[in-house]
Amino acid sequence: MTTFKQWHDDDMTFHSQMKLYFCQCDSHSHLSFSELLRLTTDTAVEDYHQRGLTYEFLSEHDYAILLSRLAFRFHTMPKANDVITIHTWEKKPEPLQLTRAYEITLSDGSVLVSGVSSWLLVNYKTHRIMRTKEFTLRKESARDEPYNCMSAGKIVVPETLTKCGERQICYSDIDANGHMNNSRYGAFAIDCLSESYQNKDFTDFRMNYSHEAKKGELLQLFCAFDDEAKKITVVGKQLERICFESELYYR
Repeated sequence: MTTFKQWHDDDMTFHSQMKLYFCQCDSHSHLSFSELLRLTTDTAVEDYHQRGLTYEFLSEHDYAILLSRLAFRFHTMPKANDVITIHTWEKKPEPLQLTRAYEITLSDGSVLVSGVSSWLLVNYKTHRIMRTKEFTLRKESARDEPYNCMSAGKIVVPETLTKCGERQICYSDIDANGHMNNSRYGAFAIDCLSESYQNKDFTDFRMNYSHEAKKGELLQLFCAFDDEAKKITVVGKQLERICFESELYYR
């Protein structure tokens, strides 16, 4: 029987081993974007959980931490039946953003995916954005290693967008926070594309989260295609309100 482990190193890197299953992958047997977002977010949450910073503990101290931006680079796309380890650690925070790095590796140490995410620290009751120096429940990380992916910065949306679909937010999209789980946006971004773009060999994926989407709301999806830069921009809107912005880069 195979046993998968989770552990922290002395430098507070959290490691989580797992196998990728058929249902987590797309029609090419590659890890789907939505599963990538789910697994990395869950691993970040588990890192805090095992350090005593559970959702309940944070809320009791009037803190909430919301995913704001992310970027991932695919060196080799993870695939079904791969046994992987997700490594994640906190980096030195920005004044208004907590920052976290990721690596996904095979058992031989080869790197499949590199990534970085930014998180907003807010007051649990008011959702007022707080400065990261106010988060005093754990020792602040001083790690500042370079990461091998694009910046998780603001996505600049092209002026010309074409509507490429719409999605109703359904019951199964919603998590216990009462709005659509952040991982579902990865599915929305890829699903609205034509098959010729869905089948591209993707190298990088970036996403900005702007506004929460709730059950019953209609999300309209708009795209822009820059074949010279090999970049696809996908934006999800509710009327004029942007819910998410994403970029997909390909070879």
